[in-house]
Amino acid sequence: MRILIVRHAEPDYVHDSLTEKGRREADLLSRRLEKIPAKAYYVSPLGRAQETASYTLRRVGAEAVTLPWLAEFRGHSINPETGKRRIPWDRRTTAWYDHPLVMNRDRWAEDELFIGGNVQDIWEETRQGVDALLLSHGYRRDGGVYRCDYNTDDTIVLFCHFAIGMAVLSHLTGLPPMPMWEAFLFAPSSVTTVITQERVKGEIEFRCLCAGDVSHLLEAGEPVSLAGLFPECYNGVESTDPASWPTQPDIPALR
Repeated sequence: MRILIVRHAEPDYVHDSLTEKGRREADLLSRRLEKIPAKAYYVSPLGRAQETASYTLRRVGAEAVTLPWLAEFRGHSINPETGKRRIPWDRRTTAWYDHPLVMNRDRWAEDELFIGGNVQDIWEETRQGVDALLLSHGYRRDGGVYRCDYNTDDTIVLFCHFAIGMAVLSHLTGLPPMPMWEAFLFAPSSVTTVITQERVKGEIEFRCLCAGDVSHLLEAGEPVSLAGLFPECYNGVESTDPASWPTQPDIPALR
């Protein structure tokens, strides 16, 4: 089996939709995905993911199943200094690096960084959601592997978001999500390919074959959106929204 984890195209978060650039990205993405026969499509209930998926679904003449748990990772903690909610990722390295528990694949959500919120509950919801989806395709979770009597090379596609997509990848590979959230970025409209390995008959492992691929953009000369990334060089604005930066970056390698 192959699982394609697709992040939505460049977002307009205010309206939970896509920007004009995002719509170009979604169209280019659809031209790529129509060449990949898929057994099933699944999509987050949020507008930006639904709109991204619509381009591919129209092109291939298919429908997608909306999965509520594929909405962006909804876990939050409480900032002890302000009493306000905060997402569990996008933390400065100095804030989490000396917390060894976040590197534990089973207990990371118990760390004091996440006290007072629902991170543990949403992480469990995510794991159960992934396992239920795979069980519907014949793959049963058994510890760190899956059991399947008839493994196939079928492809399923998940249209979702950065943090939940990384959480799905985390569960499939057995890696804790915190360092993955902080050290990697799935750019808008990127495709991450996860593939099964069956070295023992009926015993299935998942391995990431390619993470955050944006070749469909590069081949068309469409710049890669940096939405979700903090500024490469200090500019006085700590934001992952490039539109809020004083100057826009010029990164030839991503154009």
